[in-house]
Amino acid sequence: MYYGNVSGVLRDARTNQPLANVAISTTPATSAVVTDAQGSFLLERVPTGRLAITASKTEYQPATTTITVEENQTAQVAIILTKSQTATAPAAPTRPAPADQANVPGPDVTLEWHPVRPALLSDSLRYDVLLYESNSTVRRQLLTNSRDTTVRATGLQYNTTYFWQVTIRNGSGAATRSNLWSFTTGALPDNRYLFAREVNGNTDIYSSNTTGNMLLRLTTSASVETAPRLSPNRDRIAYASNATGQYQLYTINRDGSDQRQITQLPVEGYFNFGTGYCWSPDGSQLLYSSYNKLYRINRDGTGLTLIATAPAERHFRECDWTSQGNRIVVQTVGVSVYDSELYYLKPDGTGLTLAIGNLPGRLDSPSFSVDGRRLLYTRDVDGYDDGTGRQLNAHIFSQLLDGSNLVDISAGTGSGASAANSKPLGFNDVLPHYAPDGSKVIFVQVNNVARSVPEVWIVDLNGANRMRLFENATYPDWK
Repeated sequence: MYYGNVSGVLRDARTNQPLANVAISTTPATSAVVTDAQGSFLLERVPTGRLAITASKTEYQPATTTITVEENQTAQVAIILTKSQTATAPAAPTRPAPADQANVPGPDVTLEWHPVRPALLSDSLRYDVLLYESNSTVRRQLLTNSRDTTVRATGLQYNTTYFWQVTIRNGSGAATRSNLWSFTTGALPDNRYLFAREVNGNTDIYSSNTTGNMLLRLTTSASVETAPRLSPNRDRIAYASNATGQYQLYTINRDGSDQRQITQLPVEGYFNFGTGYCWSPDGSQLLYSSYNKLYRINRDGTGLTLIATAPAERHFRECDWTSQGNRIVVQTVGVSVYDSELYYLKPDGTGLTLAIGNLPGRLDSPSFSVDGRRLLYTRDVDGYDDGTGRQLNAHIFSQLLDGSNLVDISAGTGSGASAANSKPLGFNDVLPHYAPDGSKVIFVQVNNVARSVPEVWIVDLNGANRMRLFENATYPDWK
């Protein structure tokens, strides 16, 4: 009689994990063994010749394989076991949250369900969750083979019905699907504020109500999205993005959907990184600066029209357009941002008139009052100039279009205000705009040290009642 050995390993067909405690028997009969924790077994002094090996384990279908044993050799064998199809399927999940057909705020919803516990405590339940958007082919796999009984569905559309279903699977591989549940997200909140915010080095557009408890992130790309502006009819948001490598204008719906690139010529130039643009008073067009050119373009990207060319050695930068008198104000800068001037002109490019000449300190951010009678802007009253564009003490000023009736809003020196209302030392007030009702100014307060975190504030027209609205926020808009 001649002998050899047989070694082998047993694995689960679905998970490929080793199986312990699998009973191994042979024909012709040899010794009976079970697999160890690594799914392995060894048969020693097995007679040479053909040998049938059968593997058996509870909840699995038995498997038999045949090998040839040679003298003084160890034959290797791998056997795969499949769960028995007669395994009892688990009961379908119940008690969904939100309840079936519920109305929820959105845009993020936590989904939860409850299993009926398996008969065997060792039986581990796993879940798959699918989410379907109504009237759409969109289907999202929220969970796959997870033990969790909750999942967060993020970035949902407003005023939209969603359907979701949970598949439950037990340790035997038997599965059951839940009922198809649904919920409907609420209407888009009427957020009146827009701003840009940098989080983990990425700048995106956000909208919010006054308290900040309805904060919506509207853009999510890895590029910089900044300087948001809501159209006068409040249906589309314009903003600047460097997704193409240069800052171009884009528009989106107020919920962040339907992104469209509007410009092909960049919104860039001297110290202009996507900031030099505004809406037309009726919301049908956008006005923007590209180096030494000022353009008008339809909101759908058609009808590009050259409006004006800047004076020699200067570029256009920030601008605003009022329906009162149909007038534009635009900033021009030289190679130094401290060399700044403001001009009035008509929408057809004629009537270019100097509004404010080059003054000591940096001059920025011209915009009109709601009634078009006053001009708002900022200027560093310390007259600082170091070649980097830094400001030490930027104030917000308001004046009539002819330059009279100058009010230093940041100093809190207007009628009824007090020194306690003034801007704190070491900070700049920048990027101001009038509130939609004309009663306040929204602006950014930021420490004059580089890379300080900006904040959005509001203040009365006379400089009283300064109040912070949002932390880590810049380029605010309020309509």
